[in-house]
Amino acid sequence: MIDAAAVDELKFLGDPLADAVVADLVATGRVGAVNAVLEHFRANDQPIPGDLPEVVREFLVATDDPPPWADLDRIARAYDFFVDDGVHVASVLTFGAMVNCYAQPRASRVLTLTHGLNQPHRRLSETSQFVMNMMGCDAFGRGGAFVPTIQKTRLIHAAVRHFLTTSGRWDVEADGVPVCQQDMVGALLIFSVQVVEGMRRIGISVTEQEAADYYYVWRVTGAMLGIPVGALPESVDEARELSAILVEAAYGPSPEGVSLTRDLLTLYEKLFPGKLFDGIVAAMVRQVVAPEVADWMEVPRSRAWAGVARAGTRLVRALERSEDNSALATRVLDKAGALLLGGSVRTLTDGQSTTLDIPADLRERWTEAGVCPAPGRGDAT
Repeated sequence: MIDAAAVDELKFLGDPLADAVVADLVATGRVGAVNAVLEHFRANDQPIPGDLPEVVREFLVATDDPPPWADLDRIARAYDFFVDDGVHVASVLTFGAMVNCYAQPRASRVLTLTHGLNQPHRRLSETSQFVMNMMGCDAFGRGGAFVPTIQKTRLIHAAVRHFLTTSGRWDVEADGVPVCQQDMVGALLIFSVQVVEGMRRIGISVTEQEAADYYYVWRVTGAMLGIPVGALPESVDEARELSAILVEAAYGPSPEGVSLTRDLLTLYEKLFPGKLFDGIVAAMVRQVVAPEVADWMEVPRSRAWAGVARAGTRLVRALERSEDNSALATRVLDKAGALLLGGSVRTLTDGQSTTLDIPADLRERWTEAGVCPAPGRGDAT
């Protein structure tokens, strides 16, 4: 049973551990120095840099391990799912999850008020990298790179909270804490249960076991991000219920959301040469997100391209059904996702690149399957 009152209280809860670190660093003028050191802190088994302030070292030690209830076997099953369908997850992240995030007026306002976070190429790159690190083999163990990603994400969110609440541009009493735990739960649900729903909308087959395991990895991740474990439902069915109550019910139009979506569509259209195919981008977004979300975000309509997108969905479903028996079908289906993943990490803005470091194990498995995107100019290798 979801406690609506408890969920509402999350609007006023930040991340006490990370917030205390940022407050200390700001007060002592050490933010820049810490950023420079953490830039090179990227692997789970990498020793904590010795030239960090003690308050940062204590935070990194305290947040180093997954919760004791984390089931590594379930996480391994989710990894197998991502090996098979990671390029399709990336497609839905590209065309759906970002727009769903922008359909949350409070979150869109935070992004707009915070310099850098409203840059679509950067948001896309950072979100994709987060998911790639999360779904790498042994992501939470010594061979992974996800723990530093989580820790630095918590500190970034804490910095946003600090500077927005002290800027005079945010009313905590009226709007809650910026990047509050309610927003974190909402984002987690968008990137987990709603991504699976989006995959199914474009014809990708996802079993209930795969959906549950994928959500489970996000639940473990949420606990490591500082979300109270009681705020994250145990089952994927309860997570879907919370998504409807908390996230989908909060969707709505806002000037900030419309502007962010417009910038995102412009970014995606740069994947296609000329102007001929511009309409397919909006049509794909409309295929993945709910119709009212697309309308609120003013995603352009095109009857012709909508028909193409629907036909593409029927083709994907047909290819999915034939995957087990047709190597050609498998290759066509996977290449479609790889094209989107590869394009999303290329240089898409003047002089600015979105770099994505695909974990070595995923790159090897996807290369063997012939679906790993080749690095573009400005991409990580």
